[in-house]
Amino acid sequence: MKASKLPQHIAIIMDGNGRWATVKGQVRTAGHKAGLEVARKMAVYLAQKGVPYITFFGFSTENWRRPSEEINTLNTLMLEALDAYDQEFSRHNIRFKHLGELDRLPKNTQEKIRQVIADTKDKSGAMVSVAFNYGGRQEIVAAVKKLVQDGLKDSDINEAVLAQRLYTCGLPDVDLLIRTGGEKRLSNFMLWQSAYTELYFSPLFWPDFSEEEIQKILNDYSTRERRFGGI
Repeated sequence: MKASKLPQHIAIIMDGNGRWATVKGQVRTAGHKAGLEVARKMAVYLAQKGVPYITFFGFSTENWRRPSEEINTLNTLMLEALDAYDQEFSRHNIRFKHLGELDRLPKNTQEKIRQVIADTKDKSGAMVSVAFNYGGRQEIVAAVKKLVQDGLKDSDINEAVLAQRLYTCGLPDVDLLIRTGGEKRLSNFMLWQSAYTELYFSPLFWPDFSEEEIQKILNDYSTRERRFGGI
């Protein structure tokens, strides 16, 4: 089956923020701030292009191992970014979704995330998801626990039933996954949803991404032949 002109669901691992800042002689958190701003711009651009589902990987469950000072700054930057996302997404008819565990996040971050979700829930345009405190294996384990809690028998369980209990319930599987920063691995992101995903690895650090770069990747995707259920 030939690829459609645009993927339905694009997921982006926003890698290279800290290295981008280091190369420029700045503190690592300056790179995270720049990366969050690029995410806002790329979300609006892709939504306007007609991509209905866009997901950004912002903070993994493994990132808690970073120095506490960096984590605290990341939380502050995320709060600032959510304010900007709330205004921008409302203006562009974009809905917001959070992927991951909210409980471990600071209370003010939890409240802000819920606020942006509430403020944009009636929008009818693209759905932009941010994976913040997200881990692919954790997501699957959490879904299995829900199956047990719901008292389902093994004969009741199939792929669709499990998928309904993932953080991404309601989202289609990922058609195109982009990783920036030169690394070529999934890093525990969207493991279930990427079974038949087209992968694109860019050497560019995420803060250097532009509309032109995204368009180049979309052009590459349009030349690929999509096959499902086989190699």
